[in-house]
Amino acid sequence: MDSEQRKTIIEKYLESYNSFHIEEMIKLLDNGIVFRNYANGELTAETKGIDEFRSLAEKSAKFFSNRHQTIIDYQEIDDKVEIQIEYEATLAMDLPNGLNRGDKLQLKGKSIFRFHDGKLSMIEDFS
Repeated sequence: MDSEQRKTIIEKYLESYNSFHIEEMIKLLDNGIVFRNYANGELTAETKGIDEFRSLAEKSAKFFSNRHQTIIDYQEIDDKVEIQIEYEATLAMDLPNGLNRGDKLQLKGKSIFRFHDGKLSMIEDFS
């Protein structure tokens, strides 16, 4: 798998994420996908396998009326790809932490991707 193929898969993943097309995201994943989300240096979510990933993705989608990740930097380091992202979203519901429906989130972060047999095998999101 070459650099252009990896970049295309990541772009398709983000496009599917941004448009809430969970099944399109799933098509890009290895069966053993490991997903981790870190916020402020702490692990906030982890899944192993497509079923756990799908479940988390379906639950997470309900929190937002819209969301968009934009790649602002892309680099390949050894056997992984690291992207810097800007993230914008609008909440679809009130959250226990005091954020309310309609509130807008704006974050910067990074995502790290690894591949196996032409599919995403690991995704780590940091914000």
